[in-house]
Amino acid sequence: MPKMSSEAAAPYQRTTLHGPTMGTRWSVSLDAETALDLTALGQDLAIAVGQVDEQMSPWKPNSDLMRLNHAPVDTWVDLPTEIMDVLDCALDICRLSAGAFDPGVGALVDAWGFGAVRDAPDAVAIRSARQPASRPTHECLELDRPAGRARKRAPLQLDLCGIAKGYAVDRMTKVLQQHGVQNALVALDGELRAVGGQASGASWAVALEQPETGRRAVHGVIELQDLAVATSGDYRRYLAVGNARLAHSMDARRAAPVNNAVASVTVLASSCMHADAWATALLVSGPGEGLSMAQRMGLEVLFLLRRSEGLVEMGLGRFGSPATL
Repeated sequence: MPKMSSEAAAPYQRTTLHGPTMGTRWSVSLDAETALDLTALGQDLAIAVGQVDEQMSPWKPNSDLMRLNHAPVDTWVDLPTEIMDVLDCALDICRLSAGAFDPGVGALVDAWGFGAVRDAPDAVAIRSARQPASRPTHECLELDRPAGRARKRAPLQLDLCGIAKGYAVDRMTKVLQQHGVQNALVALDGELRAVGGQASGASWAVALEQPETGRRAVHGVIELQDLAVATSGDYRRYLAVGNARLAHSMDARRAAPVNNAVASVTVLASSCMHADAWATALLVSGPGEGLSMAQRMGLEVLFLLRRSEGLVEMGLGRFGSPATL
């Protein structure tokens, strides 16, 4: 949860709004002018994040994402603007990351027990998910932005869990701005975005979580002002196979769960959608490829690596110079 560094200055009032979504909760801490209609704002925030869930959920059989997944190959599917925006961004980052971020891992997610179909790995489903030719999703999914439609050029099961929560944070940010809010912090799981700073002039102080299973502890603090942050890691949902820790994030290139030395990756960006997707891409890439990719893309990023001596930091941008691997 975000940690606030100070109280709001008059005539502002520190307020927190929150609600359920996507199997978790969203929250907004804001320094609001006393005239602000908090009831209307809370309703609009809930509508915005609920719309993302209704369109992009792989758990809801009637979501727009599932309509696209169930459509035959080479059949155009009309889609809302919001999911088209997310698909466009997802395919772009799929290209830029050389497939490290790939939204076409839905069958793998289900097969390994991390999706809506089953809660444990299934060997037959895993073999089946590995059968299709290994082509990145940006080569298999075609978008027609002017017409608001998409079609699969090959069998494909999409999963937008690596980007949709970040997009939901951006949607809530837009709602706040439409209501005239200039000082707020939006949070949804490990994805956060600051609208301005606090009314006092201070930045929003956000706790960076220690990547440990079974407890919540603070590794450090990040200060945000008009900036988004997202973290992906292997410590919340994973499978323990012998001494290996298989994260819930899938590496489409290996057709298998992530299994590398990265405990978590934290990315700063102007939009939470981009921060979310790049955090997943870098987690999948691992420390060597991931650091090179982050440098090439000019990202501000912090890797926490599992080493025999404990956690090791490796950062770029405000997180410092890269360490020697």
